[in-house]
Amino acid sequence: MFHIITAPVLRSRARIICMVIAMFLVSVASADIEQSRLDAIAADLLARVDAGKLSGVVAMVTKDGEIQMNQAFGYQNVEDKVPMSTDSIFRIFSMTKPVTGTALMILYDEGKFQLSDPVEKHLPQLAGMTVFKSQNEDGSFETEPANHAMTIRELMSHTGGLLYTPPLSRGPVAEAYSKVGINNLPNYTLAESIPALGHIPLGHQPGTQWVYSISVDVQGYLVEVLSGQSFDVFLQERIFGPLGMVDTGFYVMADKAERLARQYRPGADGKLTRTDRGAFLNEPKFFSGGGGLTSTASDYMKFAQMQLNGGSLNGKRILSEEAVQIMRSNQLPDAVENIGQLYPGNVFGVDFAIVNDSEKYNGAPVGTHWWWGIAGTWFWIDPVENIVFVGMIQNDDILYSLEVHAAMRELIYNPL
Repeated sequence: MFHIITAPVLRSRARIICMVIAMFLVSVASADIEQSRLDAIAADLLARVDAGKLSGVVAMVTKDGEIQMNQAFGYQNVEDKVPMSTDSIFRIFSMTKPVTGTALMILYDEGKFQLSDPVEKHLPQLAGMTVFKSQNEDGSFETEPANHAMTIRELMSHTGGLLYTPPLSRGPVAEAYSKVGINNLPNYTLAESIPALGHIPLGHQPGTQWVYSISVDVQGYLVEVLSGQSFDVFLQERIFGPLGMVDTGFYVMADKAERLARQYRPGADGKLTRTDRGAFLNEPKFFSGGGGLTSTASDYMKFAQMQLNGGSLNGKRILSEEAVQIMRSNQLPDAVENIGQLYPGNVFGVDFAIVNDSEKYNGAPVGTHWWWGIAGTWFWIDPVENIVFVGMIQNDDILYSLEVHAAMRELIYNPL
């Protein structure tokens, strides 16, 4: 016996099938990270601690906003056998940079500047900067005119012509930065040191090279100028407070000092040598937007999750979705294709590196944005699979830190 299926019935069944398929796709998209991967991460990190390569680690991973892993391994103080804890505090150094970029983009949302604005429009002390050509025997510089005034977009993507202080940059320009107190945390404020850049030539023509630089400290000063607040207060009121980042700041207060992890360098003999960089136990005069913060894994996860969510967390909006999209989009000039051999498969946005070739970056999806600190702390934000990874170590072997970072990407994204 044949049954005639009418058009309304067909449409109804089609809707049901579509709903089932949609539910299946949502369930796949929101599935937890495989436990075998998390177990492999834990085993890898513990093995590095046991081998004397790392003193300790905190690893925190979320997917779709749900915590998948939050574990501590090893010691935060090897000498006294103080175990690492998930609330241990770390010197995050250059992981400060995306926080600073976020602060400046808050002011972008408020209409205080445009990315195309010349920096000198808002910081007239940096007007008329020339470009280094050579150094004379008497120490003076031979320079040439800049092809254009450095823009805020270039300032926020390390393409404006600025360099870093030694040892991250070398040569006469970098040495001149040190001589005038740039990045001198104990002795000079942002307002006392950043304007001195106007008397030092740029290291290269704006918009022609990606060079890791002092530019994010300039961004911190720009936040002060545009907001009328000191940089530390702005961060507390506009980012840390709203997000509940209770253990993040430019120094560790006395009642939390025992939670500050010590920093070590691994030796060939499997022994660790303590090499703490910076005291971070006293309030600095120079609030370094490029590398001055201390934080915990859980605090930084709140910041990173806010970015993944498009600018808000737990009902608190920090940035517009437009501003977040700008930060995670390539901002390099046409003349600059990548950010160097150290970071294959990446371009650069606003204070984030951005994966543009997954195969060259251990399988991390295109669009993943990330950065790290010189003591080894690192994070990435994956908007494709909705994963955030925050890793905290205090390690003075830069190449080994990069090895650890790559291993974690392999374990999350590639076949085990």
